[in-house]
Amino acid sequence: MSDSAGETGGATSPNTSLDIVQVLKALPHRYPMLLVDRVQNLVRDERIHAIKAVSFNEDFFQGHFPGAPIMPGVLQIEALAQAAGVLAVESLDLAGSGKLVYFMAIENAKFRSPVTPGVLLDLKAEFVQKRARVCKFAGEASVDGKVTCEVNFTAMIADGPE
Repeated sequence: MSDSAGETGGATSPNTSLDIVQVLKALPHRYPMLLVDRVQNLVRDERIHAIKAVSFNEDFFQGHFPGAPIMPGVLQIEALAQAAGVLAVESLDLAGSGKLVYFMAIENAKFRSPVTPGVLLDLKAEFVQKRARVCKFAGEASVDGKVTCEVNFTAMIADGPE
């Protein structure tokens, strides 16, 4: 997965970055469950590169693990899913529609390296398949170019709760 604008689709799909205010407009998540701090690069209908600043002040570090803090792997997957959610919202023009992006399946999750406090976690996700109601993604999290997590997942686009 890469971010270069010169790749296929880069010329026809302008690259976009989003600050935290724009991320909050795309996602329903809020603290402590919001795990995307900004979007470095988004190419509609293709891929996203987002960032999670991993701080020692995160609630989960109090118990995972005292004296040896490590970001739980399931939260790395959640962060990737949120990044993919932003990609879906932007690509399918779902902002303000009341539609939400829900997990349906997680496949082939692999954890390669621990994530510790004080790092920037790179979140890269790309469409594998995109339909109006179901999307499949491939995701990869990394720190300083070293892969920490890889996963394939499926999400459903549906109405939010009433």
